[in-house]
Amino acid sequence: EVQLVESGGGLVQPGGSLRLSCAASGFIFSDYAMSWVRQAPGKGLERVATINSVGSARSADSVLGRFTISRGNAEHTVWLQMNDLRPEDTAVYYCNAQTRAGEILIYEYWGQGTQVTVSS
Repeated sequence: EVQLVESGGGLVQPGGSLRLSCAASGFIFSDYAMSWVRQAPGKGLERVATINSVGSARSADSVLGRFTISRGNAEHTVWLQMNDLRPEDTAVYYCNAQTRAGEILIYEYWGQGTQVTVSS
């Protein structure tokens, strides 16, 4: 059974930090690109950061310089370090796993999400 289990969300004041974790099981973790995708209230999905199987990462402009994605293939875990949090970062954060053949998506998995609320 494939599982992506997020943890680390919560309530934080503006300017604060949180570290999200996503523990993966049930698939070959090292074959998958891992992402953090968020959905703010009333808005669509935003892919905030992605890291491929060899550790090359990219981030959305909205979080560049503040959020860092990393992965441990031995631990089957991906993390999102979030610094200098802003109220507009408030969202449900989802862990996402994808494997592709070129541009063709082969498999995709989602976690259940963890709430991040930035408020004073």
